[in-house]
Amino acid sequence: MKKFLFASLVLIAVSFCQAQENSEFKKETVEFIKTTGAGAAFENAITQIGTMVPEANKAAYLNEAQGTLGDIYGQIAELYMTEFTQEEIKALVVFYETDLGKKLAEKQLDLTQRAMSFGQAWGAKVQKIAQKHMM
Repeated sequence: MKKFLFASLVLIAVSFCQAQENSEFKKETVEFIKTTGAGAAFENAITQIGTMVPEANKAAYLNEAQGTLGDIYGQIAELYMTEFTQEEIKALVVFYETDLGKKLAEKQLDLTQRAMSFGQAWGAKVQKIAQKHMM
């Protein structure tokens, strides 16, 4: 019985340590996501969507909408945590703190949006090619 109790306590202690490490990893990953410019993108989205909210309700809207940011950051952090180690996230943070990293973060959203439009135009072109060869 003593061995079982001791083994259970060790398992609980290890689980607790892993949960703390995972919590720290998630916190670091959320901070990384914010440094990439995603934070500004979410803030812009809240502002743009909020343009249709009457001025009398704007403060309540902003408060509630900004309250959703923790959830989206958490979901994205978990996604990144499946692809990157904690050490890799730390290295990415170091990069994003450089002048080049800051420039990339500043331009990333615009570049992604423009690249998506190129991709859509390309997809339409390839679809026409496929249609031509269906006959």
